Amino acid sequence: MRSPSSVVWAFLLCSLIPFASCSTARPVPAPARVAPPVAPASVQTPPILGSPVVLAPEDRALGHFLKSQVALNAGDYDTALIELEHAVSHDPNTPFLRLRLATLALRQGKLAEALEHCQKVVAAEPDNIAAQRLLAGLLSSTGKENEAAQVYESLLTHGSDDQEPYLYLSVLYAKQGRFQEAIGVLKRLVSRHPQSVLGYYYLGQTHAAAQELEQAEAYYHEALSINPQSELVLLDLALVYEMQKKNPQAIEVYEKALSLNPRSEQARERLGRFYLGQKKLDDALDQFQALEKIEADPQETRLKISLIYREKGDYEKAATSLNLVLASQPENHRARYFLGVVYTEANQDVKAAVELLHIPRQDEYFADARVYLSYIYQRQGNIAQAITAVEQALSVKEDDADLIGFLASLYRENNDRAKAVELLEHLIEIAPDNDQYHFTLGAVYDELKQKERCIQHMQKAIALNPENAAALNYLGYTWAEQGVHLDEAEQLILRALAIEPNDGFYIDSLGWVYYQRGEYMEAIQHLERAVELVDADPTLIEHLGDAYSKIGRTADASRVYQEAMKNTSEEAQLNRLRTKLNALSPVGIHKTSGSELQ
Repeated sequence: MRSPSSVVWAFLLCSLIPFASCSTARPVPAPARVAPPVAPASVQTPPILGSPVVLAPEDRALGHFLKSQVALNAGDYDTALIELEHAVSHDPNTPFLRLRLATLALRQGKLAEALEHCQKVVAAEPDNIAAQRLLAGLLSSTGKENEAAQVYESLLTHGSDDQEPYLYLSVLYAKQGRFQEAIGVLKRLVSRHPQSVLGYYYLGQTHAAAQELEQAEAYYHEALSINPQSELVLLDLALVYEMQKKNPQAIEVYEKALSLNPRSEQARERLGRFYLGQKKLDDALDQFQALEKIEADPQETRLKISLIYREKGDYEKAATSLNLVLASQPENHRARYFLGVVYTEANQDVKAAVELLHIPRQDEYFADARVYLSYIYQRQGNIAQAITAVEQALSVKEDDADLIGFLASLYRENNDRAKAVELLEHLIEIAPDNDQYHFTLGAVYDELKQKERCIQHMQKAIALNPENAAALNYLGYTWAEQGVHLDEAEQLILRALAIEPNDGFYIDSLGWVYYQRGEYMEAIQHLERAVELVDADPTLIEHLGDAYSKIGRTADASRVYQEAMKNTSEEAQLNRLRTKLNALSPVGIHKTSGSELQ
């Protein structure tokens, strides 16, 4: 007969996402309308007041388990691990508990403990697929590759529909030089999953590692027929072309990879080397030395699969895979960086920050990690910390234009416009012909009420790029606000609208030119359209109210002024709108206080 606590564990098992598939726990939902467990006969009689309550071991385990959940939710992994250990000590025969403990031990870098608990789960439940997958990963990460291969074979024997066991097993075999066995496993995979890009990709890699280059080339083309834009496959195919001295084909593939991802340092470096030293590649030995770059590393495979999970939005599986990589390779800062990214995308900012801050200054991912940290801090509203993080990134990437621009935007957001101007001026020194930099600097000068400098930079942006619609509109609207150069302002805004005809702000700018000319009916036509396109913008609504007021449509003006007040929190605009509302009634009958209008 099942114990009462077993019923509770069954409930928890059904109500929680299996911990083995992720590196973090989720809050435990409270059971709805579940009667409390019936106590064993030995404790059925209510205890005498003041006497100790005797709890069954399963109930003690449940208490420690719940404490571990609370600790996990608070980010206290050490306490969570201790509480789970207590839970297992009280209830050692519940595989569910041990599997959660194994996963948390892995998260804390305690591989031996994780492996021990996972082995006990598999011994108790040989058909527990989640436990077998974790066990295989742990065995592989701890160098027990033959044992890991046996577990992966067991998973395949049980008819696993998951691609991962095939891929990991094939890589283990290839690493041991057992290429034909690896190829056999991968052929089973593509037979079961004909659209598996990774299956064909690893078939290509395995044949390349076995120096069977024509077969490798054929399988890479199979992978590209499914996903023609895979940079991963393109780069390896180009490498195989190099090793076969098919130089024109290699160049073509590298160029295609760069057209898909111009920031691919690997493709650019290889192609540059190829162009510069093509005549020096006559020696076959040099070609086959490139074969050493063909990966035969299970952790690199795991990392790539984690990135695929991330692209699919399965952050829990991505995090688990990356934690397994780090368990085997703690200094793999590429994996640590992507783990931080995954945690951020899963809205686990605290965990993300821990991983990103762990990346040292001398590592190539340091700057990227600090930039990603700055996004986290910015999202949390901590602009000061975001600024510090970007400045740390700039300390190793001096004069990086993108970083300087981002830092300027943060200072602007932090209302330190003087510092933003300093950075933007420096940015223009680095790249004087970048129209966007001039536009941004002009906008900041406008916020500092330095209109002439604003106008100068907007004109420069337009001179550099006559199709910069934002600059065209900004300059046109600036002149319209000042009531000067209205004909030229109209032409600038019309040019912007020719590029972006449905931009509500540009249409508002054109309406404001007509308003300033006194052409109120024409202005209203454009201002109504602008308000229709841009929902709830108080400035556009106020402009429409001004135009209504000029032609005597006081009821409409009053209505839209009040609508503008509902959509603004700026005190200066609120005061201005109150004044305009009160001015609509010459005798003051409808004069209204601020509190009545809000």
